[in-house]
Amino acid sequence: MKRRKFIRNSAQAGLAFTLLGIASCVDMKPKKEVTTPTDNADEEKPKEPFFKLSLAQWSIHRMIMEQGMNPLDFAEKAHNWGFEGLEYVNHLYAKELEKNTNSMMALDNLVKELLKRSDANNMNNLIIMVDGEGDLASNNKKDRNTGVENHHKWVDAAAALGCHSIRVNLFGAEDREEWKNNSIDALSKLSEYAKGHKINVLVENHGYLSSDAQLLTDVMKGVNMDNCGTLPDFGNFCLKRENNERWGAPCVEEYDRYKGVKELMPFAKAVSAKTYDFDDAGNETIMDYTQLLQIVKDHGYNGYIGVEYEGDRLSEEEGLIATKNLLLKSAKEVS
Repeated sequence: MKRRKFIRNSAQAGLAFTLLGIASCVDMKPKKEVTTPTDNADEEKPKEPFFKLSLAQWSIHRMIMEQGMNPLDFAEKAHNWGFEGLEYVNHLYAKELEKNTNSMMALDNLVKELLKRSDANNMNNLIIMVDGEGDLASNNKKDRNTGVENHHKWVDAAAALGCHSIRVNLFGAEDREEWKNNSIDALSKLSEYAKGHKINVLVENHGYLSSDAQLLTDVMKGVNMDNCGTLPDFGNFCLKRENNERWGAPCVEEYDRYKGVKELMPFAKAVSAKTYDFDDAGNETIMDYTQLLQIVKDHGYNGYIGVEYEGDRLSEEEGLIATKNLLLKSAKEVS
């Protein structure tokens, strides 16, 4: 039995909804090729990457939001592009969830459909990226608690899908000490709920104080729970943008990305390979991917690395494929 099906079957007992059974795929093994010895028989086999590849759905958000792609086709598209794992983005399914006025039934139906699609394409469901459910680092305790409760349904959905985690944001207070204490409070409560569903709660460095890796590690130590961790993103280390805008504006202060990834890796349960643009050799223009992957490998990580293209010069399909190729090339260069 596949791990994701085992986790999903275990999680279903605690959910408010019942999922339809999904037929397992037949493992068709190719015939073994007969080879003859050659003069190159002693050559080393090509170096395999130390990680598996997943696709972050945000890489195709313009396809979905602007070009009319059906978000339910995510599993099929990712499979055809050569990925093994899926990282969903909750708000890309807003229109699907609006099809039923009963929110729980709408989410139930969505989960069933995503399971059917992922199983049909032999894909592993890994993470749900959760946005727009409240500021977990708010100074207002009532708002914090509401945010925690709003995330519960996504914990339930992640467990039913067979994911290992949800990804959350830590926005709210601007004072460092208040932000840290608020974050510890909210994450502790949410992680306690998620623990019962065997789901991890992961914090991504996603801008502002959450991109101060040292401060975020202080939060992790304060929560001190096995199912609360980090999702280091290679690109999201902007501490401040012009006019204090949250998104879109130019970054005016940035945390050292190599130092940041190194600090976050001891708590990492997933990794995001962000890219913006590439030079003629296929390298990222502002990041040394070999150095970043070396940091990841040095911490003993061998799970999935999620491709997340966020540039605008290449098409989204071209960008995510270029990111995938860069990861595979850089993996051969690490020691």
